[in-house]
Amino acid sequence: MNQPTPSSSGLGPTSGGDANGHRAETVVVIRNRLGMHARPAMSFVDTASQFSASIQVIKNQQSVDAKSIMQLMMLAATQGTELKVIAEGTDAQEAVTAIEDLVNRGFDEE
Repeated sequence: MNQPTPSSSGLGPTSGGDANGHRAETVVVIRNRLGMHARPAMSFVDTASQFSASIQVIKNQQSVDAKSIMQLMMLAATQGTELKVIAEGTDAQEAVTAIEDLVNRGFDEE
């Protein structure tokens, strides 16, 4: 069994999971003042769509497809919202890392 990979923030990527071991997850915090409105949601979808992994975003008990702008917008992720990102597939870790970087950069809006 794989152990979670610690990060300096305590919220970074972890790996473990599916039958092939191709699963990664992280928790990100929406930092930009306007939250995840249409433009950042499109950046999120564009980033997620670069990977073959299946990627889910979870807010509270609501889970949506990271590759669907309509579903992401339904999360109404305002500044300070914590989102759990779970990817499964051969490039799961790369997908999670790229999404985490995008969110941490404030979707390049700061």
